[in-house]
Amino acid sequence: MTSANLCLFDLDHTLLPLDSDHAWGEFVVALGWAEPAAQRAENDRFYAQYQDGSLDIEAYVEFATRAWRHRPPAEQAAAHERFMAEVIRPALRPEARALVERHRAQGDLMAIVTATNEFVTRPIAAAFGVDALIAVELERDAQGRVTGRIRGVPSFRDGKTTRVEQWLGTQGRRVQDFERVAVYSDSMNDLPLLELATHPVATNPSPALEALARDRGWPLLKLFP
Repeated sequence: MTSANLCLFDLDHTLLPLDSDHAWGEFVVALGWAEPAAQRAENDRFYAQYQDGSLDIEAYVEFATRAWRHRPPAEQAAAHERFMAEVIRPALRPEARALVERHRAQGDLMAIVTATNEFVTRPIAAAFGVDALIAVELERDAQGRVTGRIRGVPSFRDGKTTRVEQWLGTQGRRVQDFERVAVYSDSMNDLPLLELATHPVATNPSPALEALARDRGWPLLKLFP
C-alpha cells in the first residue's frame, strides 16, 4: 500500500543532540589524523558559519573530508565504527527513537534529510532504522576514492527541497501527492524544507527558528533538555 503521508527528519540537533559533522571533525583529532589546533579552529569556524547562515558548503566538504579521504577504505570504515561506538550510539536518545517509530507505525514514508555528508551519516540513519537518507553526496574518482568535491546538488538550504523532489521523482511521486507532509528540524537553514511541509515542527529549535515558529503558529518539540 502506498503511504499517504511523508515524514522528513533533519538529523543534527533534531534527532541527535549533537552535530555529527562537527563531532566527526573533532574525532579525526582523537584518531591522530589531523593537527589538533588547526583542525579545531577550522572546524569551529565552519560550524559558526553554518549557524549564522553563511556556510560555503563546497569549501566545508573539502575541509571535512581532508583528514580521511586518502586513507584506505578499511581504515575509514574502522574509524567510523569507533565514531559510532564512542560518540553516536551513546547519543541515540529514546525520545528520538520513539518519534521515528511513531511515524513508522503510522506507515509514513520517511527520510532523513541532512546537510552532513553521506560517509558520516549513512551508519547513523541505519541506527535509526531509516532506509532513505538524503545527504550531501561525495564525488568519487574512477577508483572510488573521495575527491573532496560534492556530487550533484548538496542537500543544504534550498538544495534539501530539490533533493527531496528528486528522491520522490524516482518513485513517480511528488510532495503534493501526500495528504500530510511532516518536517522536523532545529535550524533556520531548513526553512525552505519546513515551508514545504503541511506540518512543520520546530524541533529543539535554535532561538531564531523558535521565534519564527511561534510567530507562524508552528508546533515546538523539545526532544532533549
